[in-house]
Amino acid sequence: MIHDDDDVAVALRDVAEGETISVRRRGVFDRMTVHEPVPFGHKVALHGIARGAAIRKYGESIGVATVDIAAGTHVHVHNIASVRGRRS
Repeated sequence: MIHDDDDVAVALRDVAEGETISVRRRGVFDRMTVHEPVPFGHKVALHGIARGAAIRKYGESIGVATVDIAAGTHVHVHNIASVRGRRS
C-alpha cells in the first residue's frame, strides 16, 4: 500500500490464488486472502469496490470500477477504466 487512502495495494511479487498476504495500512499489518492470481506490479483490492466507484492508488483516483470488485481481487484493465484524458 502506497498511501493511507488507497483502495489497492501493489504486489511486490507474483501472488497465487488463495494465498494470504500481509498489507501494511497506517503502520499496522493486516492479513487478507487473494482470490485470484495477481502478477508482480499489479494491484489487489483492499476492500470491496462498487461498480462506478473511483479507485485510489498513490492517494489519487486512477480510474473507476467497471464491475463490482471484491476484496482480494486482481485490479487491472479488465475491471477498471481510466478517466484521465477523457473529454466529458
